[in-house]
Amino acid sequence: MTARSLSTAVEHRIDRAARRMLDAGHQPHRPLRIAVTEFLVFGAKQAWACTYGAVLLATMAIVHGTVPAAARNDVLTVAAVLLQVAMLVFGLETVRELRVILLFHVVGTVMEVFKTHMGSWTYAPGGVLVVLGVPLFSGFMYGAVGSYLVRVHRLFDLRFDRYPRQWLLAVVAGLVYLNFFGHHFVWDARYVLLALVVALFARTTMHARVHRTVLRMPVLVAMGLVALFIWFAENVATWAGAWSYPAQAAAWHPVAPTKIVAWLLLMLISVALVTWVSPAIPPTGPGGADHRRPTTRAGRSAGSRRLRGARAADPHRLAVTRPSGTASARRESSAFRDRAPLG
Repeated sequence: MTARSLSTAVEHRIDRAARRMLDAGHQPHRPLRIAVTEFLVFGAKQAWACTYGAVLLATMAIVHGTVPAAARNDVLTVAAVLLQVAMLVFGLETVRELRVILLFHVVGTVMEVFKTHMGSWTYAPGGVLVVLGVPLFSGFMYGAVGSYLVRVHRLFDLRFDRYPRQWLLAVVAGLVYLNFFGHHFVWDARYVLLALVVALFARTTMHARVHRTVLRMPVLVAMGLVALFIWFAENVATWAGAWSYPAQAAAWHPVAPTKIVAWLLLMLISVALVTWVSPAIPPTGPGGADHRRPTTRAGRSAGSRRLRGARAADPHRLAVTRPSGTASARRESSAFRDRAPLG
């Protein structure tokens, strides 16, 4: 089973069409063509991963200008449900991914109910699709974050170096989640938790396949960029009246940049939820985790027996070529390239 096995049927067709277009005639050898190709594929994958969130954000802007205020909450909720159903029906999302998104929905809705009652932000009144004063579409906004993360995990076939232990990640994520509630009653520990997040991922590197290129990026940088993007989206959503902060009660103005810290901490919770369902996998190949392990007399890595079950269970994992030399490097590079899904 290859990495494409986890793609949807629609993505299979897009993948085949994209490969025919990118590889038509001959392989690109000129540096400029290679750079442009990788840039366009990277942008296309990111846009594909953002489908749910982008459409939901556009819906908020349209509803803000076309629907009476009293009906906006219900219209947004119905639109979010229909959008989620369409993502499954038209093969843009898998059932496995839906499970993660629903988990994001539940975690987010619980926090929304508490935060609105504490006055952290407010929603416009009106509508019947409401739980304890919170419109149900609010949970779909957290689901949009989950949708992006699970899709980008698959589309870029993410691998990680020096990923923190799962139990340690879960503990810090739990503390972050509790602080979102507890800081209303006791000292706000967000900056202490931010320091813990930095310490936790300080040495973690993410490997992301684009088309033929493997990008390497510190996980903290990736999390920070996603948090920044969410902050931009939050500005659009508050402008559209989806919700508002106390400082925006009199008139709308941009959300304070300090909220980026809150979104970065939320990213840790998001990463913990995603890796709970799709465990982080170390990269293989030259310089990868498997090649740094000491070898036994049989020529296997010391950790290969422990990882054999994980390799068998993970359809993303590529076989590691045993022979050394230029020929084996070419074969490994070819396998890495040919199995990389374009999305």
